[in-house]
Amino acid sequence: MLTRGLALLGAFGPARPAMTLSQLARHAGMPLSTAHRLLGELVEWGALERDDTGSYRIGLRLWELGALAPRGQGLRERALPFLEDLSQITRENVQLAVREGTEVVFVERIGGSGAVPVLTRVGGRFALTATGVGLVLLAHAPTEVQEDVLGGRIERFTERTVTDADELRRMLADVRVNGFSISDRQVTMDALSVGAPIQDERGQVVAAVSLVVRHGTASPHTLTPLVRTSARAITRALAEGYRAG
Repeated sequence: MLTRGLALLGAFGPARPAMTLSQLARHAGMPLSTAHRLLGELVEWGALERDDTGSYRIGLRLWELGALAPRGQGLRERALPFLEDLSQITRENVQLAVREGTEVVFVERIGGSGAVPVLTRVGGRFALTATGVGLVLLAHAPTEVQEDVLGGRIERFTERTVTDADELRRMLADVRVNGFSISDRQVTMDALSVGAPIQDERGQVVAAVSLVVRHGTASPHTLTPLVRTSARAITRALAEGYRAG
């Protein structure tokens, strides 16, 4: 029963924020009668809400629970002052992300005034192989995760997206040596991203921060010191939080 309930919740996504009973049953692969009964229970509990048209949406109860996730919320609270500083200094897009399996999950994003549009959103997932934060997180992921990602299909977003596994391995090695990543027009043809790692008290990379700017407006090596300084500040803030806890 729990598995079926989760299948209904998992049917929602950025492209499907609201669905009817029949749509949910189809995406979850279950009979209408079963879906109807489970949806009623999920609405009663608050995991889902039903609007005036009869469509279902994610409810506030799930948002409240999600806000308790320590890896996202605790990290966000410690990092936010430094993300805001970086955004104010540059007036560009600033992003904070963690790795979940073989994907990036964005914990926070601050959009600068007049900044280049980006495809990412808070709570959204993205490929590890293309973004600045993704390259950082993949470079410091366990070997089995790297091989799983590089051994599978590598999605292409633009003509500049690196999809060759050997080339990506060289890029990841550079990230580990240099302490930062550069994603040049790999996600959209008008954006460039520089990312840097955030570490926990044991020195393990647990997150990444990035600055996304319009391609051609700034040199990656001009942006790198700003991003790395922010990453080190967040790392120190996390360490202080661990000690205080």
